[in-house]
Amino acid sequence: MSWLTGEGGRKIKTLLTVNILAFVGVVLFSAYCRLQDRSEALVQVVRGADRRVRGQLAKVGALTDREAILQRLDHLEEVVYSQLNGLAKPIGLVEGPGGLGQGGMAATLQENGQETDGKYEEYGYNARLSERISLDRTIPDYRPRKCRRASYPGDLPQISVVFIFVNEALSVILRSVHSVVNHTPSQLLKEVVLVDDNSDNGRSPRGGSWGQGQAVLACVQMTTWACGSACFLGGRPAHTLLPTAELKATLDQYVSSRYPGLVKVVRNSRREGLIRARLQGWKVATAPVVGFFDAHVEFNTGWAEPALARIREDRRRIVLPAIDNIKYDTFEVQQYASAAHGYNWGLWCMYIVPPQDWLDRGDEAAPIRTPAMIGCSFVVDREYFGDIGLLDPGMEVYGGENIELGMRVWQCGGSMEVLPCSRVAHIERTRKPYSGDIDYYARRNALRAAEVWMDGFKSHVYMAWNIPMTNPGVDFGDVSERLALRRRLKCRSFKWYLDNVYPEMRVYNDTLTYGEVRNSKASGYCLDQGAEDDDQAILYPCHGMSSQLVRYSAEGLLQLGPLGSTAFLPDSRCLVDSGGRTPTLRKCEDVARPTQRLWDFTQSGPIVSRDTGRCLELELSKGASFGLRLVLQRCSGQKWMIRNWIRPGRH
Repeated sequence: MSWLTGEGGRKIKTLLTVNILAFVGVVLFSAYCRLQDRSEALVQVVRGADRRVRGQLAKVGALTDREAILQRLDHLEEVVYSQLNGLAKPIGLVEGPGGLGQGGMAATLQENGQETDGKYEEYGYNARLSERISLDRTIPDYRPRKCRRASYPGDLPQISVVFIFVNEALSVILRSVHSVVNHTPSQLLKEVVLVDDNSDNGRSPRGGSWGQGQAVLACVQMTTWACGSACFLGGRPAHTLLPTAELKATLDQYVSSRYPGLVKVVRNSRREGLIRARLQGWKVATAPVVGFFDAHVEFNTGWAEPALARIREDRRRIVLPAIDNIKYDTFEVQQYASAAHGYNWGLWCMYIVPPQDWLDRGDEAAPIRTPAMIGCSFVVDREYFGDIGLLDPGMEVYGGENIELGMRVWQCGGSMEVLPCSRVAHIERTRKPYSGDIDYYARRNALRAAEVWMDGFKSHVYMAWNIPMTNPGVDFGDVSERLALRRRLKCRSFKWYLDNVYPEMRVYNDTLTYGEVRNSKASGYCLDQGAEDDDQAILYPCHGMSSQLVRYSAEGLLQLGPLGSTAFLPDSRCLVDSGGRTPTLRKCEDVARPTQRLWDFTQSGPIVSRDTGRCLELELSKGASFGLRLVLQRCSGQKWMIRNWIRPGRH
């Protein structure tokens, strides 16, 4: 190595240094000319050049300015990265590591003004705070330890991730996109599909017009050397001049610049509702596996591999990532306990305790058998989803489709499971964009599912909604195609489903009649369970809600209040003649003498206690609510009517 010493050696070192810097300059100039390439690919090029240069410097030896050159390389790499990842700043958002909410920690803003309150009302979460939290923030890894050591096949199928949104905050949508790109291996993520269900909020966080917004994005595509540390228009920072249609052109241009070729945007020309919007996403998706998600989620480390591995093993599985919570006000990420997804007889979804066999197994990383799904996230083989009938296109807007899919998959030979190793955090909004009509659509969709999949148990759904089975006042549409689908797939009975998949459901097959119960002397008032923490039945103006649901069974029980539905919920209480002058409500199993809870009842006739022979009647009372009180006394001929009948008999 003597040739590196002396004057000749110094010249060689100088020439090598010049050549190295020239090489780096060429790489950086090339990067500058391709600013619209995907940032991840370009950063890899620069980092590769960095590694090669560092290697050559190591071979040259200890140059006096070696550390300075290395520091300069680090700085140049940061410059290139900031250019490619700086598209968010001109639209008032934040990218990169660190900052508010990092690691899923709770965040707050000093300001507490009318604008922040308005965004709560508009979005159902703190959208003002969301704008200050990085699109690339990390969240806690809540996977069980065993999941972190798991290995997966190298030939997993690719996935298309579909996000559905309507009138969502731009920052929340983009955080969902950044999160799935950041936490999904690039070889597995085929594409991201954004389905806009005709957003029409027409408002921007900070005012401005679309013409100004176009200029903002034109400025985004310039470099810091041309644009400085911030873009300005008309003497004002560009990020204060957002377009009014931020979910239209701003979103389109951002994703096309940030993720060219990876993100597709689909826009519905009219409001279709969540159900049919998902079907639009399925049509556009091209990967063999499709994941459907709300557009207000953040993905955890390693979420995709376990889901894809389970579907690779059995394409008839629908896989649900375990859900954690993003607090709507602080964006803190909170871990939810392991749970299955169930529902009540109204077909409202809810978390339920995992099945006993999963608990007995003692493996917190094992898949959890689930009767249905909450609905905000699920992953399915694209072809299989089509084979089993997708989501019911006859359902409207929102609600019930997640329960119907669970019934159908299980009854028709597939399965559904929650994966603790695959985790997604989700904002539970305080309001939803469809909330104005949600009860109507949820009831309509529930009846539609009941008529197709629940056989004789469909009466439970009508009971839960406290509506008659004949002429219910709800048009749930034509179900003939869905019934034909059930026959074609040779699906099992709903009883099989209850016995094998959802044994926790309570059944009420002994019910003879149900609904509102009225007295002939005060027909505008109905029997009511009263306050939940009270044991006194009352008379209350009729409203038809669940507190006025009365069921009369073949045994002779009169039960008041909403159906208990599952073993995890308290059941409706029994009307009891305990010997006093007024009737009481008690848990049926807690009644001391069984005959105290039994009654004889005939339509347009008296309600008679089998224990004492006294009649349930009403009397005028100044001290009672509405001047009416329920009493037990010698029968005076008062008559009672109940609204809905399942089967005839002596009541």
